[in-house]
Amino acid sequence: MRPPVFYWFLKFIALGPLLKVVFRPRAEGLENVPSSGPAILASNHLSYADWLFMPLVIPRMVRFVAKAEYFTSPGIKGWLQKNFFSGTGNIPIDRTSGDAASGALVSAKRVLAEGELFGIYPEGTRSHDGRLYRGKTGIARLALETGVPVIPTAVVGTDVVAPPGKKFGRITRPTVRFGKPLDFSRYAGMENDRFILRSITDEIMYEIMRLSQQEYVDMYASRAKAESKKADNAEGEHRKLAS
Repeated sequence: MRPPVFYWFLKFIALGPLLKVVFRPRAEGLENVPSSGPAILASNHLSYADWLFMPLVIPRMVRFVAKAEYFTSPGIKGWLQKNFFSGTGNIPIDRTSGDAASGALVSAKRVLAEGELFGIYPEGTRSHDGRLYRGKTGIARLALETGVPVIPTAVVGTDVVAPPGKKFGRITRPTVRFGKPLDFSRYAGMENDRFILRSITDEIMYEIMRLSQQEYVDMYASRAKAESKKADNAEGEHRKLAS
């Protein structure tokens, strides 16, 4: 899987130098990211800006999976969208395997088999309130089925640069922290044991929490978002009735 030229153009010429001058991102624990070979970078997810700053601070390319629709939409907009996402290192979820979760796993395994770095957000979606939420067990299954190390990663400050619900915030200095690689070879062959998958996922999330210093909530982020929205709607209705 040859790195797209557009990726390096953005990183070292068009966008990367500007981001470094304006935001001056810091990196800690870079020695924990291998200079070659496959690894999984498991990160918290505070903002859409996370996928910019985490790859920016390391010399290697980091690949992520993206919705297949980003690569198949028709027309000029679809063509531009496809070229942007593929050019920035994203790969489509493999829909031939059925559901999106299985497809993402297939695509991720393909990246790792090529000896590359794969980035993943175990929470599954951005945190709406800055807290760290329960991880989904796909990260554990991926680690066991590929046998590659998991590097817990924390991005701090991106929710100030691009707060949830807004395109722009204010300038701050983001920090990206890479923890020591986690080896789960002791669980080899146990990828179908849901208790093992949960245990591995919780261990990864604990390390991310330790690096990010976020408050941890033992609930999936998608559910927390839905409950928060429901509560906001109920409060809005109450205010209408009271006015």
